Amino acid sequence: MTKKPPYKIKANEIIYKNSLLSLQSDKIVFESGLEKDFTKVEMKPGSSVLAIDDDNEVYLIEEYKHAIERFSVEVVSGGIEENETPLEAARRELKEEIGIQADKWVDLGFIDPFTSAINSKNYLFLARNLERTGSNPDDSESIRIIKMPFKKVLQMMENSEITHAASCVLILRAREYIY
Repeated sequence: MTKKPPYKIKANEIIYKNSLLSLQSDKIVFESGLEKDFTKVEMKPGSSVLAIDDDNEVYLIEEYKHAIERFSVEVVSGGIEENETPLEAARRELKEEIGIQADKWVDLGFIDPFTSAINSKNYLFLARNLERTGSNPDDSESIRIIKMPFKKVLQMMENSEITHAASCVLILRAREYIY
């Protein structure tokens, strides 16, 4: 059941737009008559993949992230291209970034990473029955592949060594498939 928002949009304007995101300014009028400006970011939706082998070893990546100005340890993630399903994007990203194909895929739902200002649905997948192939990262990506036991990944997340939201949720949701 979809509820109606408690306001009306009086005006909106796209302030900025590129291939990954758009920035929109909305003037909102609440039922009380109060007017407020909201800024909303619309980002390309993405898929994230947690690849786990038969020994419960997890494949992660480490990459410098300009937005947070530091290296980040994460699951494989990337944007969903036009006319691509979330699963197709997950398969492509896993092969491109770390050179792995998987025979078994588990859909673990999706998240809305930051609901106050960003609209960017992120789909979550668990990849099992892995086969190593060759990787082919984008020219803009400098990725280090990390392989470690799932227990260590849980510890890293609990110690805030893994802070990427989709990675954290995916790791937590994957626990029931590991233990």
